Amino acid sequence: MEVIPFESMTLTDEQFLAGSEDGKRVTIAGELRLPRSGTDRLPAVILLHPSGGIGGQIADWEQWFLSLGVATFVVDSFTSRGIENTINDQSQLGRLAQTEDAYRALSLISKNPHVDASRVMLMGFSRGGQDTLYASMVRFQKAHADASTPGFAAYVPLYPDCSAHYLDDDNVSQAPIRIFHGSADNYDPVAPCKAYVERLKAKGADVELTEFAGVNHIFDARAFAHPTSLPKAQTVRNCAWEERSAGHLLNVKSNLPFSYADPCVERGVTIGYDESATEQTKKAIANLVTTTLKPTPTRAP
Repeated sequence: MEVIPFESMTLTDEQFLAGSEDGKRVTIAGELRLPRSGTDRLPAVILLHPSGGIGGQIADWEQWFLSLGVATFVVDSFTSRGIENTINDQSQLGRLAQTEDAYRALSLISKNPHVDASRVMLMGFSRGGQDTLYASMVRFQKAHADASTPGFAAYVPLYPDCSAHYLDDDNVSQAPIRIFHGSADNYDPVAPCKAYVERLKAKGADVELTEFAGVNHIFDARAFAHPTSLPKAQTVRNCAWEERSAGHLLNVKSNLPFSYADPCVERGVTIGYDESATEQTKKAIANLVTTTLKPTPTRAP
């Protein structure tokens, strides 16, 4: 394992949406793991953590990808910014900050001699899932991504929040987008994601949403073997916001700039592991990896 520091930018949502790179410079880090030694250029997956930071579920996914012959690069978006987690206070970091980190991580590892820049996938969870999803937007890529890199080969958001409607958000990458969500998710409900997917499909995007009946948020985290209540966790499940001019995100109900002090922001969510949903997700992702990243497996997953 190699810890690799790299420069990113802490941007407000307004700055990110306006296409600005004039934020606060910050050096964050990622952990690169290779499935095997040697001189081959390997496929890779960049992993974006949820609001709780890097936990056991990320380690589980790392080992699983390594078993498929895929290198992993886990980006820590919190530590260098002085954040432990954003569960109870999402205002600590812009909602699109991890998208900026993802683009910069891609630029970094694309130059790594062990990584094949044309075979890098992006995967994220919850907060990291929404940033994975919106990283597919062509507008954001043109404004913030390194144009010298090939771009992500696929996008895999797990239980993302899809309640924001950004300008040109139906113009996305031609790479496959595969979303996995639970119907019982009361943290980031699936309904807005279903509506977004339909809009994307109408524009010809290669996007699929797999919905698991009765499954909660964070369904892939074995640490939560039983449904667990987080009474203070902030959720925007009853919010809807819309970018009506570049850089200006409004609460649809109030027509005022969105704030985490808005009445639609609530507290209290349930999270919980579901083995069947996790295994089905792995099976689907394994098929995606085979067709897009084309790794040489090191051992059976």
